Amino acid sequence: MPQAVIHGRQYGTGKRKRAIARVFLNSGSGTITVNGRTLADYFPRETSQMIVHQAFEIAEKPGQFDVEATVCGGGVAAQAEAVRHGIARALLVVDANLRPNLKKAGLLTRDSREKERKKPGQPGARKKFQFSKR
Repeated sequence: MPQAVIHGRQYGTGKRKRAIARVFLNSGSGTITVNGRTLADYFPRETSQMIVHQAFEIAEKPGQFDVEATVCGGGVAAQAEAVRHGIARALLVVDANLRPNLKKAGLLTRDSREKERKKPGQPGARKKFQFSKR
């Protein structure tokens, strides 16, 4: 994985479904900003906030880095997971020795599940129109 340090900050790209997150890490007090808003403001659900903090807890570095993330696309849950993926990748730039723990927790693997496209002549991806014999 290539080292990514941009303007003195560690960088990681996270993806999940259609959500893409650009994450920058600075050493600091642990503030997390997503699209210019605080974490609690952008992700009001506690589960989404836990997902974002997960990478730091596994790396045993909570509150050591300030996070600045830009997220677009997808839904709220997918955006939270994309930010987590980006944080995990950026933490590898900080310390490559964290790789086994992050890999074991599955935070470095890009979840490749995407929504299946709608097919012509059907109401959805798999669903068929009701068949009428008469």
